[in-house]
Amino acid sequence: MKTFTITTAVTALALVLAACGDGGHRQAGDDVTATKAEDEVTVTEAEDGITVTEAEDGITVTEAELADNPFLEVWDTPYGVPPFADIEDDHYMPAIKAGILELRGEVDAIADNEAPPDFDNTIVALDKAGRQLNKVVGTFANVTATDANNALRALEAEIYPMLTREYNKIQFNEALFDRVKTVYGQKDSLALDEQDARLLELTYRDFIRAGANLDPDTKARVAEIDERLSFLTTKYAQNLLAATTGFKLKITDPEDLGGLSESFKSAIRVDGEDAWVVGLNRSPFETFMTQSTNRELRRKLFDGYRLRASGGGNDNGPIAIEIAQLRAERAQLMGYESHAHYQLEVRMAKTPEAAEQFLLRVWRPGLERARQELADIQSLIRSDGDDFKAEGHDWWHYAERVRQDRYAFDDAALAPYFELSAVLEGAFGMANKLFGITFQEVETPVWNPVATAFDVRDADGEHLGLFMIDMYARDSKRGGAWMNTIRDASDIDGNRIRPLVTNNMNLTPPPEGEPTLMRFAEVETLFHEFGHGLHGLMTRIRYENFSGVDGPRDYTEFPAQILEHWAGQEDVLTEYARHYETGEVIPGELVEKMRTASTFNQGFKTTEFIAASLLDLAWHKLSPQEAANITDARAFEKQVLESYGLPPEIEPRYRSQYFSHIFAGGYSAGYYAYLWSEILDADGFTAFLEAGDIYDPELADRLKVWIYESGGLREADELYRNFRGKDPSIDPLLEIRGLQDLGG
Repeated sequence: MKTFTITTAVTALALVLAACGDGGHRQAGDDVTATKAEDEVTVTEAEDGITVTEAEDGITVTEAELADNPFLEVWDTPYGVPPFADIEDDHYMPAIKAGILELRGEVDAIADNEAPPDFDNTIVALDKAGRQLNKVVGTFANVTATDANNALRALEAEIYPMLTREYNKIQFNEALFDRVKTVYGQKDSLALDEQDARLLELTYRDFIRAGANLDPDTKARVAEIDERLSFLTTKYAQNLLAATTGFKLKITDPEDLGGLSESFKSAIRVDGEDAWVVGLNRSPFETFMTQSTNRELRRKLFDGYRLRASGGGNDNGPIAIEIAQLRAERAQLMGYESHAHYQLEVRMAKTPEAAEQFLLRVWRPGLERARQELADIQSLIRSDGDDFKAEGHDWWHYAERVRQDRYAFDDAALAPYFELSAVLEGAFGMANKLFGITFQEVETPVWNPVATAFDVRDADGEHLGLFMIDMYARDSKRGGAWMNTIRDASDIDGNRIRPLVTNNMNLTPPPEGEPTLMRFAEVETLFHEFGHGLHGLMTRIRYENFSGVDGPRDYTEFPAQILEHWAGQEDVLTEYARHYETGEVIPGELVEKMRTASTFNQGFKTTEFIAASLLDLAWHKLSPQEAANITDARAFEKQVLESYGLPPEIEPRYRSQYFSHIFAGGYSAGYYAYLWSEILDADGFTAFLEAGDIYDPELADRLKVWIYESGGLREADELYRNFRGKDPSIDPLLEIRGLQDLGG
């Protein structure tokens, strides 16, 4: 049975891998372990002859409701992909209920088994339980993240609390835990192989961390908190989506388009109108903020971005406060000082204090560099003959102008060399040279016409999985970039199942017939999400519990982030960075300018990221008493950021009202993980540079075996040492960011 490690609730944003860039992966955040339900399931015959399956908690599903439901069929589609065109909104709830009832039967059979508990009849049986429910939830989570509508949003509000209740009933079942505990007590005499032993260890640990040893009253309160959190995190995500899609900056005067590139103007033009519209997805937002010479319009878009979900019917402030309060209470009930202490116990950082100390070590030189960058911006403003003080909405625009002046480098000049299909081929080629795997486009059902699928095979031609991509923004799709696993890998009793993995971005759709040109930052995001995808596709773990994208948050970004380094290497660029019209390879001098300018504006980028990470830790280090005293999310946020000395000209990457990673995804007390993983990726890629070959066969093989194939087979620090041969150093990270000579 899949262990959903999320904040006591299976939310859509936790099941998709928020972020990654702006998203995550399928196993996100706080631990919730699915175990055994206490409800007895009864089957009765109604007078009209319709069979009704019912549990004591009122979950019912009839034969009529399940008639012609695609989820109850064996999918004979290519690769077992969900038949998206056949699935209607009203198919989900009956299928979820049927899956829950089937899971209960499976778990009851384990707990009530009269045979003595052993590894196969308890531990392996638990890993296998819930496949039918996972089939429905995996599809539902993918569709609600990519093509949501009002009906699906209403279903989210029903389904996720229902699943939370179910997992709570299961995880607190004493009979089942007794069986797990008995097998765990025999671990030294069972002659298990490494994967078996790891499954046993993680299963037992997940029960303990879920609260299996709590007294009945405490379990009941934790269950109440879990269900409330399920509702709140879902509501937070829905509010944010509504606020994000509800804001549009509409431009009707061509004079207001100053500075915008022709390709960007074409991309944001409204069909059939002399009007242009920019929304709040990160890609068009940053492009407009960088290019536009209209300061007032930049201000309007900036305020739209930073004030979303901050008032009215979509206000996430009160929701964030209640989430923090409930998490703090839950942590205390579980015996921890705070939610952050609970979360980090099984991560590489181990404690929130260690995570904060690490952040501050990079924060100090980043802040010093940011102050220098701000001085450069202010100097440029004065040289223009203006006397206004630089504000947050000025940073992108003037920083880009400073970069052009200093390095004679215009980021927009790169876009013609980064056409989407060519960039994808570059990523595929890199993976082939590193790991010997291949990608072949194939026809399968898709959830949206823009999605495409690729059969992934290893060097021997063995099928590894299906890789599906959905690259474009639309109002029905949540923001950011992420990887998702619709179906996990497993290989038990000869039943080999390979994963269905997706990558999602929010690129601005080009006008019909025109190419999709990307900024280099978007290219890096594509390589990043591709790394998550490979982590899911290449797994050699046979148990769902820890296959694919698995491990602590401050490690799981490493397999994604390390691939970003290859994106900008000259040997890789010459393979994919070709002018979309002429086919000309990107000029070497342009690559050199790009590399020279790579550390520019790193003060700003470092500071805005760490500010958000510190804010995350501040929310989740609260005791219940401290959390109860917070009445205004923005006031708390300002107090935290001012205490660390964040300049008012720099916004944190996320304010509390739209910080979906931590309030609706799986990164609570873990947003620092991206930077922590950057220690690993910077140090890890340095090994290839030191070897003098970015495709060094020995290093590539160790990266493949110990990182991409191993899932959660061992503790994260051991997996990294097996690849690298030593513990990581922070120095490559500081050097890559250009902060090595500043105070730390």
